[in-house]
Amino acid sequence: MSAPRILVVDDESDIRATLREVLSDEGYEVDVAGDAAAARAARLRAGPDLVLLDIWMPDTDGITLLREWSAQGPLPCPVVMMSGHGTVETAVEATRLGAFDFIEKPLSLAKLLKVVDNALVSGRKSRQATRALVPPLLVPVGKSRLMQHLRDQLVQIATRDASLLLVGEAGTGRAALARYAHSIGPRAAREFVAVHASGLDEQTAAERLRGIERDGVVEPGAYQHADGGTLFINGLEDLSPAVQRILAADLQAGRYRPVGGSVDRPLGVRLMASAQPGFDAGGAEPFRRDLLAHLGVITLSVPALREYAEDVPELLRHYVDRLVDEERLPLRRFGVAAQNRLRHYPWPGNVSELRNLVHRLLALGGDEEIVLEEIERELPSRAPQNEPLVKQDLLALPLREAREAFERAYLQQQLQLCNGKVGALAKRVGMERTHLYRKLRSLGIDFRQGGDD
Repeated sequence: MSAPRILVVDDESDIRATLREVLSDEGYEVDVAGDAAAARAARLRAGPDLVLLDIWMPDTDGITLLREWSAQGPLPCPVVMMSGHGTVETAVEATRLGAFDFIEKPLSLAKLLKVVDNALVSGRKSRQATRALVPPLLVPVGKSRLMQHLRDQLVQIATRDASLLLVGEAGTGRAALARYAHSIGPRAAREFVAVHASGLDEQTAAERLRGIERDGVVEPGAYQHADGGTLFINGLEDLSPAVQRILAADLQAGRYRPVGGSVDRPLGVRLMASAQPGFDAGGAEPFRRDLLAHLGVITLSVPALREYAEDVPELLRHYVDRLVDEERLPLRRFGVAAQNRLRHYPWPGNVSELRNLVHRLLALGGDEEIVLEEIERELPSRAPQNEPLVKQDLLALPLREAREAFERAYLQQQLQLCNGKVGALAKRVGMERTHLYRKLRSLGIDFRQGGDD
C-alpha cells in the first residue's frame, strides 16, 4: 500500500520546509504549496489524502480557498486549518465549510502528528463508507495488479469533476467503468445518462441532445436529463463531423438552447466518453481537436482482457454467480482444465465475450462442472486472417496451422512497416527474396499493391 500523501499549504517557506521534513520522517509523501494557485494545482495533480491549510496567505486566504473547494461538492479528503492568530469565528467558519480540525501556530509537533493521524483515519473510514454504498456489481472485478491500479485510478478520478475519456477496445467494459466512476463521485445522487454516438445522426442529434420546445413546453433531451449528473457518450469513433460540430459548440459555450426555443440553458453535466484506440488518428475527416479537448481533460486507458488474464477465473465465477442470481439460470462451475484453457484464450471480444460465453454455457445446461471439451466446442475454431496476432487463439489450432497463422500475422505486420516493399521486407526479416515471395504466396498475403523497391 502506498504511503498517505499530505499537501501542506503555507506562505512561509520555513514552515513548509519543517513540515515536509517532519512528515516525511513519519513515512508520509509530502507536497507543498506557497499560495492558493499552487495549492489548486497540487490538489488536482496529486489527489492528496490530507491537506494542511494555512488561513492567512497574501493572495487568497485559506478560508476563501476552503469555501471554493466546498462549493465543488463534498471534500474528497480531510482539511486541517492552521493559523497563528485565529479567532473563534474563523474556526467556526472553517468547521462549517467542512474542515476536519483547527490547530494554532506555533505548531506543537506532537499535537500536529496526532491530528494528522486522526484525520487520515477519518478520511479512510469516509472513503470506505462511500465505497460501501456502491452496488457490488458496479465495482470492477479482478485482483491483478493491473485491475487494482485501474480501481485506484477511478477512485481518484471520480472525486474530480473534470471530463473523463475512457479509451479501450470494444468489449472492455468502458461503459461500466464510467458508471462506476459516476457512482462514487460527487454527482452520484443525480442521473447517469448514456448516449450511443452511433445513434446520433445529423438530422436528430440536436433534438436528442438539446431537447425540443413546442408551444412553450420543453421535451427534455440528454442534456436536461443528465443535469447535475453525468452525460456519457459511448463510442466517439462513431460521431459524424456534423454531430461533432453540435457538441463542440455547446461545450464551448457551456450553454444550449432546445430546438425551437428562445432561451439558453446552462449545461450542468459532467462529461464522460468512450472511444477505441486510434479513433482520433488523422484521416479524411479527423476528429475535432476542440471537441476532444472538452471531452478528454482526463484520459484513462482501459486494458484488454488478455492483459490481465490471471483474473479470468475470478471473472468466470463473478458472471456465473451474477447470472444465476439475476436470471435464475442453473448453477454450473468451471473445472480447472477449463479455467486454464480460458486463461490462455486471447479474448478478442474482451470481457463482453467472456460474459456471453458464461451466459451461453449456463443457458444450455449440462453437468454441474464445465469441462475442457465443452469449452473447446464453444470457442471459435479459427480467427479471421486479418485478426492481429494477439487476438488469435493459436492453442485451438494444430501445430502446422498455428505456425502458419503466426507467420502470416508476423509478415503482414512487417510488410506494413516496410510500406509494402518486399525488398525491404526481405532485409528486415532476413530471408532471401525468392524464398520470401514463395512464402507470401503460400500464406495468401497480397504484396502486389505496395509495389517493390
